[in-house]
Amino acid sequence: MHNNDLLHTEKILADRKTFFLDLKENARGKVVKITEDVSGNRDTIMVPAEILGDFIAALSDIKATADGE
Repeated sequence: MHNNDLLHTEKILADRKTFFLDLKENARGKVVKITEDVSGNRDTIMVPAEILGDFIAALSDIKATADGE
């Protein structure tokens, strides 16, 4: 993917980790690329934009459990 395919980006700092959330678009559609950077070592997952609602709902449920709700 080229940088001109980037529609939106967010950066989250957490201790020694940095998370990048990039909304990109290619011929197959929109995707969120989630990258974890730990001291220069990067791991990435791709989440199709059409399932973002399910992904966010699952994260919200996990947060509620983590928060003891």
